[in-house]
Amino acid sequence: MSMKSISFLASLSLLALTFQFAIAADPSQVQDFCVATNSPVNGVSVNGKFCKDPALATADDFYLSGLNVRKSTNNQIGSNVTFGGVDNVPGLNTLGISFARADIGVNGQVQPHYHPRASEIVGITEGTVLVGFVASDQRLITKTLNVGDVFVFPQGLIHFAANVGQVPAVLFATLNSQNPGTIFVAENVFGSNPPITPALLAKAFQLNVTTIMELQAKF
Repeated sequence: MSMKSISFLASLSLLALTFQFAIAADPSQVQDFCVATNSPVNGVSVNGKFCKDPALATADDFYLSGLNVRKSTNNQIGSNVTFGGVDNVPGLNTLGISFARADIGVNGQVQPHYHPRASEIVGITEGTVLVGFVASDQRLITKTLNVGDVFVFPQGLIHFAANVGQVPAVLFATLNSQNPGTIFVAENVFGSNPPITPALLAKAFQLNVTTIMELQAKF
C-alpha cells in the first residue's frame, strides 16, 4: 500500500472519530423549541418525546415553581434532590439542558454518582459544602464551597457533595443535557437487579463474599 493510500485512510479514520464524538451529545435544535408531549397526534418524535404543535405552546411549558421550598432531608443519606427536566418542564425538550436543587442536611451528602451524558455546574446558596470528583487517573479533586461559590463536575466522572457545615445546605445545579442520567455508584453496583454474582464483586473489591452479600442486602 502506498504512503498516499495510508495517509488517506488515516484521514478517513480521523474524520470518522470526529463525527462519532460530534454526535455523542444532545442534538442542537433546528427550530425555536419542541415542547414535549406524550401524544403522537400531529407530533414528531424527537429524543423519545413528541413535539407539541408550536402554536399551542404556552408559558407554562417552560416554567417550574417551588425551587425555593426546603425539602426534607430526613433519610439515610441526609439529602433531597429536586430535578427539573423534560418530564416536568416539557419546554426543555431538545434544548440540551436540565437543572436541580439539592437540599443537604447537616452531615448529609449527595452520594457518589456520575452523569453519563452531561457535565454539571453547581452553585451554593446556603451552607458549606465539600464537593469533589475522581479523575480517570484516580486523582481526587475536592473543594470546600461557601455561599456564592461555583464548581464544575466534568461529564462521566464520579462526583459527590457533602454538608460539612453546622446548618442545612442548598446547592443549585445545571447540566448540559435534557436527560443527563444519574448513576449512583453504590446503588448500581450492590443493588442491581438481578444481583451481580457476590464472588465476582468480592474479587473486584478485595472483600469476602459475606461482606458483599451484606452490602447487597442493604440496597
